[in-house]
Amino acid sequence: MQVYKAFFKVIKKNRGLLLIYLVVFMVLALLLTNTYNPPQDTDFSKVKVNIAFINDDNDSLLVAGLKIYLSENANLVDLPDEPQKLQDALFFRQVEYILRVPDGFTEAMLSGREVQLEKTIVPDSTSNVYMDLLINKYLNTAQTYTTYMPGLSQAELTQYLDKDLAEQSQVTMISNGSHSANDEKSGYYFNYLSYSMFAILILGVCSVMLVFNNTDLKRRNLCSPIRSANMNFQMILGNLSFAILTWLVLISASFVMYGSFMFTANGLLLLLNSFVFTLAALSISYLIANLVKSRGAMSAVSNVFALGTSFISGVFVPQELLGANVLTIASFTPTYWYVKANNEIAAAVSFNANNLQSIFTSMVLVLAFGVAMLGVTLVLIKQRRVEG
Repeated sequence: MQVYKAFFKVIKKNRGLLLIYLVVFMVLALLLTNTYNPPQDTDFSKVKVNIAFINDDNDSLLVAGLKIYLSENANLVDLPDEPQKLQDALFFRQVEYILRVPDGFTEAMLSGREVQLEKTIVPDSTSNVYMDLLINKYLNTAQTYTTYMPGLSQAELTQYLDKDLAEQSQVTMISNGSHSANDEKSGYYFNYLSYSMFAILILGVCSVMLVFNNTDLKRRNLCSPIRSANMNFQMILGNLSFAILTWLVLISASFVMYGSFMFTANGLLLLLNSFVFTLAALSISYLIANLVKSRGAMSAVSNVFALGTSFISGVFVPQELLGANVLTIASFTPTYWYVKANNEIAAAVSFNANNLQSIFTSMVLVLAFGVAMLGVTLVLIKQRRVEG
């Protein structure tokens, strides 16, 4: 196993360069663990909007009913009916919605005519939509009664409105489970792992191949008693051993930080996904190693490829924050599909056929990248051998 031993002698000689990326990854992982804040409770809670209610109509029972209904669902702020003060209140967010009831509102409602209320709002605010829904609900209910029960008095109409609008639907939230803090943390941890994995494998494999592809050394090896097939087998075994050893070192910290979580379905799927990515990264690293000609080029390619794919694929910036064009470009890299699978695994409360299919599809695509790159590398090696 002379070639196999020589492989790791070269790796050992370059261990300082490789340790840099290992330390960077461990520091990122520890910082993530210490600074992570679990998400706040996302259960629905009703929030009342600050609004101003201005009545230009007479003080009718219908207007009073609308005001009472809105006061139950919003905070009524008393403001003088002066344009400058109303504009200032909106600007400083004392109120987010100003409703003005026009003159003739009550008469128009009782006669079944269409009514237009005036509003002044904060542009593009969610409170605008919420208040519109409340007001429309009141007006539409009132219009239904005046249309199908003409002749109703204000007292009767407001009584019907109070009864109908008081009805509430009970909503029950059903969940199959809940997330723990380790779900989010481990997802980030394994996303960052892809950066260090790519950098370490590219540097390690390139360091070895630069030595073995040296013209003088290659000629000496061809004269040695070791058969070419045996030499290639040992080289493949060395690459696989180096990749698996790197993977084991990078995932080891996850067992320390997340403990028993790594033996759950989510944890095991994250481990499987990272192992598949390791094989793809090794294949790409082997291709790069057969293209670079110097140590300077090796370091440059490692930084550009590892950092570049990480930035556009969602390692450092979440995929949901990246633009569609960036994600389209990123989809041509295995890192994108690796991160996509990690995010789906971390977000899953339980697993079923649908989400497992999506996760395993991403893994297969990552593996397909590795197989494709390996095929290109073998063709390249064969072509060089023929030309040589």
